[in-house]
Amino acid sequence: MCLTGSERHRWNMKIFVTGVCGQLGHDVVLNALARGHEVIGSDIAPEDGNAPASAAYTYIPLDITAEAEVHRIMQSVKPDKIVHCAAWTAVDAAEERENMEKVFAINADGTRNIAEAAREIDAGMMYISTDYVFDGQGTEPWQPDDRRYAPLNVYGQSKLAGEKAVSETLSRFYVVRIAWVFGTNGKNFIRTMLNVGKKHDVVRVVKDQIGTPTYTLDLARLLVDMLETERYGYYHATNAEETEGAYISWYDFACEIYRQAGMGTKVIPVTTEEYGLSRARRPFNSRLDKSKLTENGFEPLPSWKDALRRYLQEIGETVS
Repeated sequence: MCLTGSERHRWNMKIFVTGVCGQLGHDVVLNALARGHEVIGSDIAPEDGNAPASAAYTYIPLDITAEAEVHRIMQSVKPDKIVHCAAWTAVDAAEERENMEKVFAINADGTRNIAEAAREIDAGMMYISTDYVFDGQGTEPWQPDDRRYAPLNVYGQSKLAGEKAVSETLSRFYVVRIAWVFGTNGKNFIRTMLNVGKKHDVVRVVKDQIGTPTYTLDLARLLVDMLETERYGYYHATNAEETEGAYISWYDFACEIYRQAGMGTKVIPVTTEEYGLSRARRPFNSRLDKSKLTENGFEPLPSWKDALRRYLQEIGETVS
C-alpha cells in the first residue's frame, strides 16, 4: 500500500537541491514547489538558462568542491532535507587522465562536503547514485541492499565513493540508484536517437546491455514522496517494465523511440564489442530490482513506454 497523507510530513519543508541545471534537479525543484515546499536550488553557474524558470524558489551559485563555501551556505539556509543531484555524468570523458581528479573531486569529495554540512545542521540527505556501482555481470536484477560493489569505470568508482561518503557520515540518508536517465532539460539517449534518425536511414544500437529507462519527471515525483517521509535507506528507481521482469536493451529502446515518433529509421542490433565507440566499459546487466519501493509504501514509476510517450509529447515530437 502507498503511504497516506498522514504518514508523510504534515508541514512544508525547506528543501535544498543541488544540480538544478541538470535534467533531474530541474524536475525535483518544480515538483517540490508544486507541493508547497520551500526550495533553494544550486548549481555551479552564477546564472544559467537551464535552471528552472520559476520565481518561487531561490537560486544560489555553488561549487560543491569548495568545502568552506558548502558549509557556509548550508549553515545560512539550514534546510530540512538536501537532494544531491549535482554530479559529473560524462562517463566516457571521465576516463581521460586529465579529468579523473576532477571527477572524484565532484562525485566523491563534493558529496562528502554536502554530507558533512548536512550532519552539522541535522538535515536528511538524498544522494542520487547509479547502477554503475556494480559490475554489470549476470542476469539477475541488482538488489538495493546488495554490497557486491565492483564498478567497471571511473564514473562508477567515483559514484560509489560518493555513496560511501554519505553512509559513513550520516544516519538519515536515502541512496537512490537510477539508470538510463532522460528528461526535458538536457541531452539524453532519446534526443540523440531522434537527431540521428533525422539524418540517417539506419542506426546501429547495442543489444547486449540490459536495463530500464528512467524519466526524470516521474522520478522527481517519487523522490519528493520519499523526502516527505523518514523511510531512509537504499532504493532502486527506474520506470517499470511492461511486464514483470521484461527488461530491455538499448536496441529495444531505440526501436520504440522511432515507432512512437513515427519515424521509419531502421535499427541494426549490434554487440557492445561490435559497436566499439565507448571509451568507458559499460555494464551488461543494469537490471535494478525496485520492489523495495512498494514494500516501503512508495508508488513505483509507471511503465517506460508510457513515460516515453509523455516525454515525446512534452518535447513536441510526433507520437503514433
